[in-house]
Amino acid sequence: MKVNTQSVNFNADQKLLDFIQKRMDKLDLYYDKVIKSDVFLKVENTSDKENKIFEARVSVPGDSFVVKKVCKSFEEGTDAAVSSLERQLKKRKEKLRSYL
Repeated sequence: MKVNTQSVNFNADQKLLDFIQKRMDKLDLYYDKVIKSDVFLKVENTSDKENKIFEARVSVPGDSFVVKKVCKSFEEGTDAAVSSLERQLKKRKEKLRSYL
């Protein structure tokens, strides 16, 4: 699956981009009709340790899922968002299966 990653106000290194791509590719195991996915990485200018925002939008036929996580690191946000997307995609697949 093609993952479009945009980092706002900073440059993401290739190691982080590869990590995000690898985690998002696992979503194909749960739902194979994913059209595209967009990932937005943002850093808030606050004194809090949890100032990194990971936002993912996954498009499937007829719907799209959006997950937004605020964490200490982008890797932690990626893991949390992907597990949330896994649940949503499994739920959608079960719902579609019940109609067949």
